[in-house]
Amino acid sequence: MPPAVPLALLETPRARTRLRAAFAARAATAGARTANRELSILTAALSWWREQGWLAGDPAAGLRRVAVAEPRGGSGLDARQVRAVLDLPVPLREKALWHVLHESGAAIERVLALDVDHLDLPARRTREHGDTALRWGDGAAGLLPLLVLGRVRGPLFATSRGRLSYRRAAEVFTAATRPLDPRGHGWTLRQLSAPARG
Repeated sequence: MPPAVPLALLETPRARTRLRAAFAARAATAGARTANRELSILTAALSWWREQGWLAGDPAAGLRRVAVAEPRGGSGLDARQVRAVLDLPVPLREKALWHVLHESGAAIERVLALDVDHLDLPARRTREHGDTALRWGDGAAGLLPLLVLGRVRGPLFATSRGRLSYRRAAEVFTAATRPLDPRGHGWTLRQLSAPARG
């Protein structure tokens, strides 16, 4: 059954213009990270609705994420710290996520928005969907096939309830890295995805 939202409104001639204006307004009031996260949710929903045949076009085509300014003190981890993080004994989902983030240098929101069918595992990259492809190295290349084993669609980084949220991913990472941080606070996913220092 189609969702109880007026999908026909998304196929009107003004839908694309209205979505652009709404996204710009949301970014201005809620911030770039929130707007980007909501854009990822919207584009995933639109993609699924198109697959179901409920929408013919893509009213969000051409919408691009807003650049996010790095917070002060948000510099990347050094090479020793990155190695310590990637060596932590954590579940496969977290280990694969951390490797993809570090090796691709991509925005966390973009990585969390990936679906299984976005991956081109032999080529170690994502299939292009308007954005430039994400590429990863040996660590993620060894882990991703294990993570997607038996799955052909759905969120790449999933929970029992659906897609792994940024908030939950950040909480798990900070808690896991607290023992490694000399200050005892734990590090952030943004520090992991930033280029390594040294």
